[in-house]
Amino acid sequence: MSQMLTAGVRWTIHDVELFAENEGTRYEIVDGELFITRAPHFKHQQTCGRIFQQLNIWSDSTGLGEAVINPGVLFSESDNVIPDVVWATKETLAVMLDEEGHLTGAPDLIVEVLSASKSDERRDKEAKLKLYSSRGVKEYWIADWRSRKLEVYRREQNQLKLVETLFSSDNIISPLLPGFSCTVDQFFPI
Repeated sequence: MSQMLTAGVRWTIHDVELFAENEGTRYEIVDGELFITRAPHFKHQQTCGRIFQQLNIWSDSTGLGEAVINPGVLFSESDNVIPDVVWATKETLAVMLDEEGHLTGAPDLIVEVLSASKSDERRDKEAKLKLYSSRGVKEYWIADWRSRKLEVYRREQNQLKLVETLFSSDNIISPLLPGFSCTVDQFFPI
């Protein structure tokens, strides 16, 4: 569940640093717009864990990159997000990971898991899609644990475009992840 503050203010990471520490609250800024998100549904978190697990097992076996849950991605002062899961090649991490452990540029793959509210869905399917597309993310997955489907966006002609919608029994493969394959159902809790 998220809340968007819109008062004509253009927010930056410096503004968020002034907020009181609030356990379970996540602050994200997309194009200067502040999104406040509370702790997600239990099954949302299970979905994040399952996607991470599949990517992590594949990454360990190939040595091609690393997967992580909820990393900070600092594209700029006014574009600061915390995706649900990311995967990046070792080369990307060597260039983009700062001393504080935040990515300062586009990971290769970003995964967002949808929450129930329409504002959260708008954030993931519109604001974040536009941000990730403009910042060079190569692939973007939007997982919906309620309907057990996965939307796959890939970079085509310098833009992320929806290339397929996969359901429970479908296999997810990606040119970005050579040899990676699992059924979409493996991403979702029972």
